[in-house]
Amino acid sequence: MSIGASVKRIEDLPLLTGRGRYAGDIRLPDQCEAVLIRSPHAHANIRSIRIEGAVRMPGVLLIITAQDLPSDLPPIPMRLSPEGALEHTLQFPLAKERVRYVGEPVVLIVATNRYVAEDAADAVEIEYDPLPPLADTDRALASHDNLLHPSIGSNDIFQIHSQKGSFDDRLVECPHVIQEELYVQRHTGVPLETRGMVANCGSDGRLTVYGPTKVVHFNHQILCRLLGRDSRDIRYIETDVGGGFGPRGEFYPEDYLIPYAAIRLGRPVRWIEDRAEHLLATNHSREQKHRITIGFDEVGRILALRDEIFVDTGAYIRTHGVTVPALTQAMFPGPYDIEALEFITHVVVTNKTPTGTYRGPGRFEGTFVRERIIDMVARKLKLDPADVREKNVIRPEKMPYSNGISALGQVVELDSGDYPQLLRQVRQSVNWDGFKRRKKKAAAQGKLLGLGMAMFVEKSGLGPWEYAEIDILENGDVCCKTGLADVGQGVKTMIAQVCSDQLGIPYTRVRVIHGDTDTVKKGNGSFATRGTVMGGSAAWLAAASLKDRLLHAASEWLGVPREELEMREESVVREETGQVLLAYQDFIKRCVEKGLKLHAEYTFSASHMTYPYGVHIAEVEIDKDTGHIRIVKYYIGYDIGRAINPLLVEGQLIGGMAQGLGGALYEELRYNETGQLLSGTFMDYIIPSSMEVPHIDVEIFENAPSPLNPLGVKGAGEGGTVAVAPALANAIRDALEAYDFEITSLPIRPETIRFAIRQTERGEEKSEVVL
Repeated sequence: MSIGASVKRIEDLPLLTGRGRYAGDIRLPDQCEAVLIRSPHAHANIRSIRIEGAVRMPGVLLIITAQDLPSDLPPIPMRLSPEGALEHTLQFPLAKERVRYVGEPVVLIVATNRYVAEDAADAVEIEYDPLPPLADTDRALASHDNLLHPSIGSNDIFQIHSQKGSFDDRLVECPHVIQEELYVQRHTGVPLETRGMVANCGSDGRLTVYGPTKVVHFNHQILCRLLGRDSRDIRYIETDVGGGFGPRGEFYPEDYLIPYAAIRLGRPVRWIEDRAEHLLATNHSREQKHRITIGFDEVGRILALRDEIFVDTGAYIRTHGVTVPALTQAMFPGPYDIEALEFITHVVVTNKTPTGTYRGPGRFEGTFVRERIIDMVARKLKLDPADVREKNVIRPEKMPYSNGISALGQVVELDSGDYPQLLRQVRQSVNWDGFKRRKKKAAAQGKLLGLGMAMFVEKSGLGPWEYAEIDILENGDVCCKTGLADVGQGVKTMIAQVCSDQLGIPYTRVRVIHGDTDTVKKGNGSFATRGTVMGGSAAWLAAASLKDRLLHAASEWLGVPREELEMREESVVREETGQVLLAYQDFIKRCVEKGLKLHAEYTFSASHMTYPYGVHIAEVEIDKDTGHIRIVKYYIGYDIGRAINPLLVEGQLIGGMAQGLGGALYEELRYNETGQLLSGTFMDYIIPSSMEVPHIDVEIFENAPSPLNPLGVKGAGEGGTVAVAPALANAIRDALEAYDFEITSLPIRPETIRFAIRQTERGEEKSEVVL
């Protein structure tokens, strides 16, 4: 059996031996380089652009402003959660008359090389008329005459209101109420490889675009629409990718501008984003403020919850539409059965870089807020936080369970899960109940130890469909084409294992092809942790269809009923006894000779997502003098339904934890009041290194296979990230239980902890760890 085996990734050999092919590796004859001039102002009218000096420079091939683009060019559309009311907030490839954030593209320059293009950019003279910037949601909401998109009529451009039951009625019955304001800072994915692409218009006029993209076919369709070209006239080829994480692979202004320049010039154009551009212009994420009210009884049972959420979406709505705000409230209840819920989410525009998804979008933010509040409930009642969670989790007999809140076109309906069982298992795994003794012993030695827990529910397997096509070649090897993209998650290995399991051959005999619109006829791509659920199921069913055809042929040739035959260990065997009836190689040779069709396709559809779930537990030690946070132990327990490759799942969880750690303790895209990014380099934007990421114990559970797909699988891409911040925050708060403060914002920095300790020691009033 290949499924369930921790086999090595088939993707790794070419990458580890330097044979990967990234966008920056593309070298075509007569290739030239593009550079973008970006706005230095957060908000300004463009008075004039003078390019005369730059045009005359040797090596400058093309300079494009918004006036040079087609007059009927539409803005970049929404891909997910589209809302007609937001059409007037979409971004054009180049700024037209006004800029709305620092880093907005204003002019494209193409030259024979990057050096010439950079020099030409310095020679372009742009005159701006600065306007008052709105650098945070409070200012944006208070401003009634300074509107970023006047046709909307407000900077509060969209609201989402959802509820289950009557919050107000239930709250008055609650003996205890907590109200808090919590904040999650702006940060983003930082892949090793920045964005980049190469576009080439051949002599026949056909355009070929090379570049990393998680949604190859969607981006292909959008480019065709924006360029006004037939889909047959454009080919998209996915290169190797140095990390995706959400921000990479969406359709950005550059994804139109570089192909457009290649068509104008009739020669290849390459653009590679530098790191400063990435931090400035690639989708940001996360920034949210939550005003939460929670009502509960004497034993910690949560009866009513309301959250008013303010999402800083930046200057424009990009391809994700309102996906992140919608997911924030839809996934906010997590694993808990709460009678009355109400959410009011405000999508607010500001003069900052537009936002999008980043690993665990909406869930990272909501999980931090929810799991911090759960611990506050436990502290107020002097109860064990794990016991409070156990009292509130959804019972398995209630599955499938709907929380009544919608996102991505569907009501959240948890497909399967045994949350109490998982909670019991992880408590035992980490000896949760024995920690108090260790903490007391450490305190006697002057050490501040803390233990924190955070539960979460993830979503995975977003539909509506995914495609796979499978062929058995004459030599017996298998070729599977998938509509997925590979952004580092191990798509090829997963698909190979699925096909291997169906056809009874080694997974190393399966070749997986993806990311080429000339080769793979359709696909929805890789995002929203959908690869294994959707793409794996499509490949499984395509292989099953082909196997059924093969075994019907074998049944006729052998005179054995079809239902008694199976393909196993490179043989056709009697399923019950394992008796070998035909060797695989001879069988395929005979199929070829008989003209049997060795091809199958399948489009797998799913109307509902799957919901994996888990627990993060952190043990920390705090240095009282410096506020330094040392992670002593870190544990992730995760129920994935069924693991195709446990090694890949473990790798996803460990990598996800590292990114969650960055958001919890280090990373912040901070702006000043004029809308200037203050942390636009790695000197200021701190990401965790191997020195900061602790050893992570991972325990994979398969207690609750999903009934929504033939493999029973759920996704693993984001569960390592979403609960890191609350697990650490709860552990830090536990370590500092003698000090009167609450952690209500991210990132949690040593200086803020040190300040809170000293403030408490001076006898001052309760503080909140805020920046």
